[in-house]
Amino acid sequence: MYFCQKSIDMSVVVKNVSKFYDNQKALDTVSFQIKKGEVVGFLGPNGAGKSTLMKILTGSIIVVDGEVEINAIDVLKNPIEAQKNIGYLPESNPLYKEMYVREYLQFIGDIHKSSKKEIFIAIEKVGLLPEVHKKIYQLSKGYQQRVGLAAAILHNPHVLILDEPTTGLDPNQLIEIRELIREIGKEKIVLFSTHILQEVEAVCDRVLVIKKGCIVADEKLAVLKEQQAQIIVVAFDFLIEKRFFEAIPNLSHVNNIFDTTWELTFDTKEDMRSMVFDFANNNGLKIVQLNTKNKNLESLFRELTVL
Repeated sequence: MYFCQKSIDMSVVVKNVSKFYDNQKALDTVSFQIKKGEVVGFLGPNGAGKSTLMKILTGSIIVVDGEVEINAIDVLKNPIEAQKNIGYLPESNPLYKEMYVREYLQFIGDIHKSSKKEIFIAIEKVGLLPEVHKKIYQLSKGYQQRVGLAAAILHNPHVLILDEPTTGLDPNQLIEIRELIREIGKEKIVLFSTHILQEVEAVCDRVLVIKKGCIVADEKLAVLKEQQAQIIVVAFDFLIEKRFFEAIPNLSHVNNIFDTTWELTFDTKEDMRSMVFDFANNNGLKIVQLNTKNKNLESLFRELTVL
């Protein structure tokens, strides 16, 4: 079985980590824990501190405020030992493109002292077997991304940190890489940074949202979905005032989209369309349009990170 290893208490622990660049605070007392079997989506707008935190986790940036541990190893005191437990795919995906695929992965494997079998398994897992005899520059962007992912997993790390791993993949490749990440996440810890919210919904089971250097949300994706509000967009044949909607139960927010069209947000899972029909009937209104939708992760993300 791939990725089998000695029993170990896999964990990522971040406690009260702060980071300044001159007088600018990039991270503000950030704290969270991740355990084995979790695939965590790391979300935040540009400049929120995602890249800084990932570099701190990998030991490439040193901080003096706070604690960072990978599998109980202090990253700040023993960065090299901690790095042995980490696989990292940076957003830039630096590759020696003049090298052949097998040659490059053998080179990376030699650094980690990986066996030829481990290298072969990594190549097979990311679907690179048909391309191993090509030079990296001859590959599509999607296949180059696979080379970077193979390099990140070939030493069998306990923690996998992926920065925008699905960039440049076509729909079929997306499905394959998603499945691979989910498979790895069963026995590993995966921290998955992306700006593509659909990828988080497809792959992750937990979400961390960072804004201006602070963690503003840390929740299971299933819980977030349960908390998603029901939204009804309705248009009447007559212009009415906002205050009339107060009679509708479980209504948490009312927004006038345009003229006689309203967006009604309810804090209940109960289908509220009948209530809206009753409201229209009681007020002598005719409904000319009615649509329902649920808040998705994008809506929640915007609420959490809006300036």
